[in-house]
Amino acid sequence: MANSYFQFKQFMVHQDRCAMKVTTDGCLFGAWVAEQVKSENKEVTKLLDIGAGTGLLSLMVAQANSAIKLDAIEIDKDAFEQAKENIANSPWNSRISVFHGDAKEFSSPYLYDVIISNPPFYEKELKSENSKKNKAHHDEGLLLDDLLSIIKKNLAPGGEFYLLLPYKRKEAIDIAFAKNELAISHITFVRQSTQHHYFRIMISGKYPANKEGLSTTTELTIRNEKQEYMPEFIQLLKNYYLHL
Repeated sequence: MANSYFQFKQFMVHQDRCAMKVTTDGCLFGAWVAEQVKSENKEVTKLLDIGAGTGLLSLMVAQANSAIKLDAIEIDKDAFEQAKENIANSPWNSRISVFHGDAKEFSSPYLYDVIISNPPFYEKELKSENSKKNKAHHDEGLLLDDLLSIIKKNLAPGGEFYLLLPYKRKEAIDIAFAKNELAISHITFVRQSTQHHYFRIMISGKYPANKEGLSTTTELTIRNEKQEYMPEFIQLLKNYYLHL
């Protein structure tokens, strides 16, 4: 059974009412995005988090980027309430707004410099009897094409988006991006350990697509053969995890 909360160095995430729990790959993605946004050459002031869950990604980005205002949207009522509480109890509550609703119907008076999402993973795979888990872990409520359309609608020209997706769906991801005229500017392939194959992809991209195509690829391994965290993982998470 997952812990009802996860304590980070500067904030706490309660998760007992969320189907999407705090995971190692989710934390890695949050830290990676926070670092990518921080290193952007242009000024980033507005960020949208699609499918906020516990509020984890917004909190991690807010910790690392003091000038950004963040909007987070979550369709599940319980997760929305919990994200609101997690954010209200954080040091960055004045910079993060949480909205309850369907991202497909979300309307903002402005476009965003950055959009981030850790979306549902397992389209067309075996589902559980728990409807909340189905919506959180499958593309039951939000298909990949839907998500990419939302990004196109809400991203400012020249803006960046960041997604965490399953490696097993790489072919479908490539097709969806081409169909939606979105450019992948960087991919980081993630493996759980040196003994495993890739299982996640962290993507950064732009809209509209340019003609240059994919610019860079890297890989990142979470643990070594002794199940110890790898140096690159520690470097990304040391400002968040309590014991790093």
